[in-house]
Amino acid sequence: MAVRKILLMGHPRLLEVARPVDRFDTPELHALVQDLLDTMRAEDGAGLAAPQIGVGLRVVVFGFEANPRYPEEDAVPRTVLVNPVIEALSDEREEGWEGCLSVPGLRGVVSRYAHIRYSGVDPQGTAIQREAHGFHARVVQHECDHLDGILYPQRMTDLRLFGYNEALEASGHLTAMPCDTVAE
Repeated sequence: MAVRKILLMGHPRLLEVARPVDRFDTPELHALVQDLLDTMRAEDGAGLAAPQIGVGLRVVVFGFEANPRYPEEDAVPRTVLVNPVIEALSDEREEGWEGCLSVPGLRGVVSRYAHIRYSGVDPQGTAIQREAHGFHARVVQHECDHLDGILYPQRMTDLRLFGYNEALEASGHLTAMPCDTVAE
């Protein structure tokens, strides 16, 4: 369909709580999902939420076989999740570096649940339920935060672990990734 413009941190629509989808298997929902997938792929994203392209609906897409922004991470199953619900399956949390297409050029360390169950439906309204660990769980939690108007810097507890990719790479905190270079 189309690669859409991604809203950047500071845009008020990113702070809104998205509305649940109440009609499934519609041309409008399928078009939104295709735009999300096209935009995510074009930007090498691990995931994307509808509010990031200005649509206030509870729809996220995520997944990849390999991702140049996260080359050390295992594959995450490509998923379209509508009206998601997340349940922590343990109190264990993991800290990890996160980036966001709405916060380009920056990364920060965020604590997330290590083991979750997520559920929702696909665009046809068919139930989805999965358990996830590690990076898979991190991606799901990150994308679902967008549906509640939360960007990852709001989850950070130590802003000393937040910075521009180039500076973090130069300091040795991050491994240099060619796709993270910022065009001047």
